[in-house]
Amino acid sequence: MTLPTLEFAILTNDSERAVEFAKPLGGQAYVETRSGRDDLPFQALATVVSDDLEEAKHVADVGLYIVCRRIIKPGAARVFGLFGLVHHPDKTHAEADAHWRDVHAPLALEHHAHMTHYIQLSVVQTISGMPIDGFALCGFDSTTDLRERFYTAPPSRAIIISDVQTFADTNKSPRRLIAVNRLAGPQDP
Repeated sequence: MTLPTLEFAILTNDSERAVEFAKPLGGQAYVETRSGRDDLPFQALATVVSDDLEEAKHVADVGLYIVCRRIIKPGAARVFGLFGLVHHPDKTHAEADAHWRDVHAPLALEHHAHMTHYIQLSVVQTISGMPIDGFALCGFDSTTDLRERFYTAPPSRAIIISDVQTFADTNKSPRRLIAVNRLAGPQDP
């Protein structure tokens, strides 16, 4: 039996469709929890391992990407800060991605002590949608932890923001979603 290994990240404004698409494929569906957030560039991110590009295109009304999943900190999470990443204009995608993986990930683990789960989805290919270099899935036990205990200590905020500004274009990167994984499973509890 042959198993597909392409992983798609699908951005959509139809949260239910994201869930319906991802569920039979054993995927994940991260859905914005705050109602009335029409200011966000998308309402859901679905991730699936599949070889059916055409079906993925039908769900991806905002964007479709082939991604490489990097599990930085495995663990359980109830709520996610979902951050889109656009590389800094002074860096290439490869340079920004290497910094994100090799420099920022260890800093994130140190300065987000309440983060229970951390995955980087590095974009390998944009099929459609806005130019995005990656998605950070920062998991926490509660919305309170995400909002009030995002940083380990007061200096942590400045350290993280300063580092992000070296590899990401914070003006072009999409706004953060506060999401729940509607299909928590073995990949992303």
